[in-house]
Amino acid sequence: MGTVVFDLDGTLVDSSGDLIAAANRCFVNIGAGEILDTSVDAATALHGGRAMLRLGFQRIDGKVDEKEVDRQYPLLLAAYEENIDIHTTLYDGAMAAVENLCNDGYRVAICTNKPEYLARLLLERLGVLNAFGSLVGADTLPVRKPHPEPLREAVRRAGGIPERALLVGDTKTDRETSRAAGIPSVLVLFGPEGGAVNDLSPEATISCYAELPEVVNSLLN
Repeated sequence: MGTVVFDLDGTLVDSSGDLIAAANRCFVNIGAGEILDTSVDAATALHGGRAMLRLGFQRIDGKVDEKEVDRQYPLLLAAYEENIDIHTTLYDGAMAAVENLCNDGYRVAICTNKPEYLARLLLERLGVLNAFGSLVGADTLPVRKPHPEPLREAVRRAGGIPERALLVGDTKTDRETSRAAGIPSVLVLFGPEGGAVNDLSPEATISCYAELPEVVNSLLN
């Protein structure tokens, strides 16, 4: 059977609340107050810490100082690590779908652009780390998504072969990664990008995790 690789933020988990809280702590510490809002900035949050910092500084000063972004980034990571699972939740049905895939003989893995130690910590806190055959993060290899090698390495570490895999994700980065690796992508419609992922022309989309096993079977068999 094949291997199903999952992105993490915006795909398996909604972590936007904790990510934005970490960025806002940076802005509060420089006297700017809470600049980001979960209700409107979730999509930016799931593009990473630097994206949040750039958005915040753009709102504060109308410009982005990359040196200040670089200075604040490790402070953001420290704040996020301290409160990594206050608001974060698994998407409905995610782990039931993972269990069903495993029962059907598929290997499952995670490939994320979150630093590996933070991804591992979050999955441990959520109690689901051991459900996955491998975890490859942004800093596991010298390259990160959309380079295809982290995806291929996640497949290999889970015991699969890259030619018999697909990627479940939620962003343009995930679509570009799967295309670069020459494998199908399944993009979720319930992430912050919503229906806009249809414009990326993935091989399939799902509106809920109950749909995933059937989609996987159709793409890998």
